[in-house]
Amino acid sequence: MNNETFELFFSMLSVALLAGTLVVLVARMLHSRSTAARTVVSAFAPWALPLAAAVTTTCALGSMYFSEIVNYKPCIMCWYQRTMMYPLAVILIVAALTKDKRVWRYATPLAVIGITVSTYHWFLERFPNLDAGVCDVEVPCEFVWFENFGFVTLPFMAFTGFLAVLVFTTLPNTQTEQS
Repeated sequence: MNNETFELFFSMLSVALLAGTLVVLVARMLHSRSTAARTVVSAFAPWALPLAAAVTTTCALGSMYFSEIVNYKPCIMCWYQRTMMYPLAVILIVAALTKDKRVWRYATPLAVIGITVSTYHWFLERFPNLDAGVCDVEVPCEFVWFENFGFVTLPFMAFTGFLAVLVFTTLPNTQTEQS
């Protein structure tokens, strides 16, 4: 398969993940007022941790594919995102295997920092003037390796991964103490 096929696949996966995450987030916000929302949250909660682990693992492997195989050189903002995503992949795999319901305590800070960095990076791609001197001249943060659907770029994909982790690991039904 060629490079563009992988770009399109990961872009579609990112959009689907965002849609699913937003459904769970809305259901969570309506949890106390709607039986349907409670049903969605309670049906999703048992799968939240394994899905969060799958999301972060896919993000980590995807970033390695694009940098190591396709040779898209990561900028400094990409590296900052990776420093949040790679540990999350390991942490969430272990949490899913051990059924650690308290993983949100250490996954949340990494996800929030990742959301912040990836959002800033995505805006840098659109508005290079926002650079506060963080980016390197040789691998500029505003360089877009690819874009699909008019908005899906590598930082956007990272954002959807971090948002999914934040939403999935903080579901009320996933935070009950272990028996």
